[in-house]
Amino acid sequence: MKPITVITDTSVPIMKENIDTDQLIPKQFLKNILKVGYGKDLFYDWRYLPGGKPNPDFVLNDSDRQKATILVTGDNFGCGSSREHAVWALKDYGFKAVIAGGYSDIFYMNSTKNGLLAITLPEDQRKILAGAPADEKITIDLPNQQVRYRDFTFDFDIDPLWKRKFINGLDDIAITMGYENKIEDFESKMPNFN
Repeated sequence: MKPITVITDTSVPIMKENIDTDQLIPKQFLKNILKVGYGKDLFYDWRYLPGGKPNPDFVLNDSDRQKATILVTGDNFGCGSSREHAVWALKDYGFKAVIAGGYSDIFYMNSTKNGLLAITLPEDQRKILAGAPADEKITIDLPNQQVRYRDFTFDFDIDPLWKRKFINGLDDIAITMGYENKIEDFESKMPNFN
């Protein structure tokens, strides 16, 4: 994973409740076994009109929002089926963080394990962030656990273990490899039963 400490960038507001994984990446796009190539199909049914033409009324098709890396959204984000592809699609599109009112447990864990920072803030604070114009930036300061926009500062909670993993760019394999010498030492002391 790439380390995340401070993200300062523009945002995309999609203030809908209960956005599920089928809406994030519909089932017909789940054939790829890699973690890349899903971004073009993110929010497919909302993003495109029948025939594949971009829907001019959907915010991801707004040219001023297309490079944003922060998604501001509603409650119960990522509910539905437990497809990790939903997180892959968000990351492949370019999102580094999602700010929601809450997440399904499986989506949250998939996010943390794939380097997508999932922040929970109350509705009144998210409404302020969702009102940010396309050319104004939001700052997410992970070490200080704050989201800042204009004169507003919103504190958020994160498990200390996940915070450490994000800041240091560590996934479970990297953490295990940090104990390589101890593992080798332990294995060298194991009896050989051959």
